[in-house]
Amino acid sequence: MGSSVDEQILRSAKEIIVKFIETGRVSPTAFPKTFKTIYTAIEETVKGPPAGEVSEEDPPEPEKKS
Repeated sequence: MGSSVDEQILRSAKEIIVKFIETGRVSPTAFPKTFKTIYTAIEETVKGPPAGEVSEEDPPEPEKKS
């Protein structure tokens, strides 16, 4: 299977989505999109954004005018 980190990310995302389902915050029709959003947020927090992608926390520096 995947690495230990990947397994921990999946486990965390599953725990969060289960809590959302139990509290009625996620419907079955919204599950796929919500799970992907949660998983991606955890993965980017743990591993950082994918190569070449700028995160929202680190906006690009404005260009300097000569």
